[in-house]
Amino acid sequence: MGTDDKLHNKAEDLAGRGKEAAGAITGDDSLKAEGEADQKKAGIKDKIEDVKDKVQEKVDKAL
Repeated sequence: MGTDDKLHNKAEDLAGRGKEAAGAITGDDSLKAEGEADQKKAGIKDKIEDVKDKVQEKVDKAL
């Protein structure tokens, strides 16, 4: 996974955590849910990038 992808996913996760916390503090369930969704989306992106890296490693070893 590229450094840019890692930073982008981490920033998205942190932004989601902030939204979730702000929603919890203010009682805004919509904002809280949006923050939770952002965190899940960032986690899924990380997992996809991990799979890409593993596939690339296998391809590199095969060649």
